[in-house]
Amino acid sequence: MFSRNNETRSSVSEAPPTPQPEPAAQRRTTPRPASVLASDLVFEGHIRGKGELQIDGVFSGDIEARRLLVAHSARIEGTIRCEVVEIRGRVKGDIQANVVKIYETAHVEGDVLHRQLSVDAGAVFEGRSQRMAPEPEAASPPSPHLLEGPPVLETAAAEPVD
Repeated sequence: MFSRNNETRSSVSEAPPTPQPEPAAQRRTTPRPASVLASDLVFEGHIRGKGELQIDGVFSGDIEARRLLVAHSARIEGTIRCEVVEIRGRVKGDIQANVVKIYETAHVEGDVLHRQLSVDAGAVFEGRSQRMAPEPEAASPPSPHLLEGPPVLETAAAEPVD
């Protein structure tokens, strides 16, 4: 039933395969922590970034970021342009963002241009809310029959009659 195989085994051992690096799409990247302006800071100027920004202190100026978190202790005066804005503190100025969340502890004075807006009960919002137009879809080329003009009639010049 069980028999021993008498074949000789090679004395050369195979090396384990070398690990290959993962393709970029499969690599897990750790999210970068938010940049924070602490509650004891007072800052004036312009902040522009591609990441997440959390403001706990006082800021006066313009903010451009991917995501902005306005803490309970924060006071901001200026224009905000971000993809996502979450407000728990005070903001005085216009906001333009795809998503705006105004929590119950927030006080917002200014106009909000948005795609999504949520305002919790208890929040103060004094200003106008205007929904942005959806992003246009990829334009398709016009249909060939629309490119054609009206039919052109070709006429031959008449010969003079004697």
